[in-house]
Amino acid sequence: MIDERLQQVFRDVLGDQGLELSEGTTARDVEGWDSLAHINLMVSVEGEFGVSFTSAQLTAFQDVGALQRFLTERGALA
Repeated sequence: MIDERLQQVFRDVLGDQGLELSEGTTARDVEGWDSLAHINLMVSVEGEFGVSFTSAQLTAFQDVGALQRFLTERGALA
């Protein structure tokens, strides 16, 4: 299950309040999730969860589940 706050960040940035993410969701699965949207997502995630990404990490997450695991490991998610 995807954390509700993380899901809401994606909904807000991508402008789709009906968006439902799964751990396996990738940019290919979501209309509008292009390279610019990805940067906006990462900046929004940093602000919402109080984490910072290195430039390598910005493109390292293969799917939403990988991002959620990163946030959990950093203590940003309960």
